[in-house]
Amino acid sequence: MNLNRPNANEALQTKNRSRSVAPQSGICSRCVDGCKGNCDMFNATFRGRELLYPGPFGEITAGADKDYPVDYSHLNIMGYALGAGGCVADPDQATFPAVNTETSFGTTHPVQQTMPIFTGALGSTEIARANWEHFAVGAAITGISLVCGENVCGIDPGLEFDKHGKVAKAPDMERRVEAYRRYHQGYGDILVQMNVEDTRLGVAEYVIDKLGVETIELKWGQGAKCIGGEIKVHSLERARELKKRGYIVTPDPDSKAVQAAFAEGAITEFERHSRLGFVDQEGFMAEVERLRSLGAKRVTLKTGAYPMRELAMAIRWSSEAGIDLLTIDGAPGGTGMSPWRMMCEWGVPALYLHSMAHELCSRLDARGGWVPDIAFAGGFSAEDHIFKALALGAPYTKAVCMGRALMIPGMVGKNIGRWMAGEDGGLPSTVSKYGATKEEIFVCYEELKERFGEEMNNIPLGAVGIYTACQKLRVGLQQLMAGARKWRVDLIERRDLAALSDEAALVTGLDHIMDAYREEALDIIDSLPNGHRTVKAVG
Repeated sequence: MNLNRPNANEALQTKNRSRSVAPQSGICSRCVDGCKGNCDMFNATFRGRELLYPGPFGEITAGADKDYPVDYSHLNIMGYALGAGGCVADPDQATFPAVNTETSFGTTHPVQQTMPIFTGALGSTEIARANWEHFAVGAAITGISLVCGENVCGIDPGLEFDKHGKVAKAPDMERRVEAYRRYHQGYGDILVQMNVEDTRLGVAEYVIDKLGVETIELKWGQGAKCIGGEIKVHSLERARELKKRGYIVTPDPDSKAVQAAFAEGAITEFERHSRLGFVDQEGFMAEVERLRSLGAKRVTLKTGAYPMRELAMAIRWSSEAGIDLLTIDGAPGGTGMSPWRMMCEWGVPALYLHSMAHELCSRLDARGGWVPDIAFAGGFSAEDHIFKALALGAPYTKAVCMGRALMIPGMVGKNIGRWMAGEDGGLPSTVSKYGATKEEIFVCYEELKERFGEEMNNIPLGAVGIYTACQKLRVGLQQLMAGARKWRVDLIERRDLAALSDEAALVTGLDHIMDAYREEALDIIDSLPNGHRTVKAVG
């Protein structure tokens, strides 16, 4: 059985003509000379490299749809009737609204959060740029952390350099930091991510010294792809400028043949790529110390879906460097920018990677090593995902990183505002059935208005959308935690999960559902002395 059908996918806006498809290749069983499309290979015949990426590029988010043999759905959460961790076992006190969902990460300067989630890196993509105020304000008013991703300064049209060729002014980065800071309520933080080009441009020096950013995130990779980040640009001049700034731009905008093809309209876009980073322990330790010497209060690391060797390097080196948070991002990941087949077919899937991470953290712990705070990422979208990730990585996992799941409510909220203003045909029936005003549509609007008063007029509706969606996640998490009799996040443990299949048990090291609490159960039954009857036999 093929876990992911190639050669046609809605993400690429392609499909097979035939209902019968060869499983391995994804090519129609009967490929006809004269077919007018519309599979991947048909389109690649004349559009070439454009078929690498989901589209329309920059206007969508796309998540890989490979169906792995084992994933988080193969785990179930245990609920109990016994005890109340972190609360008095009293029906009037141990209610689910009393569950405390706050968490923290960091060493000497910990960051408190209202919930154990934070956003994935939102960097130089058009989706992030166009929706930033919605994302940033939404994270700030919710009380969670926001990661400002790579290359934001490097692609800024308003970027100004100092005499050393380093960032002197980056208006878009200033806008992004200010949007989050304006509504920051003491919970969460804004993290600025660094890649090769960011380091060369002096982004850390700029954001720490000029913008007061306190947390820098080093990036080894992500779950969606095994190369650097990319965007597309539609201007020859813009492509040449980005090449001058040190980026890889393909096809080469300085090539005469490429310029001719662009003039003719055959080439309509260019790809800007970040360079691959290469790590070694000495260089990593030195970079962490350099960032701290610049004034960073916290240094975090994000690593991708690499095999166990690189994972062990990330955990061990983070331990020795005193990293404040290590985010481990599993495949397949979700993004609108990664090459589609790469997104589907590369890397260690999230459940496998996170199980490896717990094994390595436990091994390091047992040998007396310090284990840094851990966050898991890789396709999470619901409250049960949050609980399962925290439990699988317990006691080391402090939070869950969410990508598309936190972007969607920002975009939906923004669009509700547009529809209310009459754009795109007005409010669709999926929204208008709840009302016609923001007060009627958003169930949390009045709650936020009580907090912010007249300032609500300046808070974008995308931010209201993120806050509202996060309240669903928070209350859902409270319910699951109460069912597991855990009234604090730090009390969630691995025994709160059970595997539903032998393979899931093998991968995760968790008890199979038929073995969960078996010893305790047998002790209860076997405590009855042999030959003793507790109830007199009838008759």
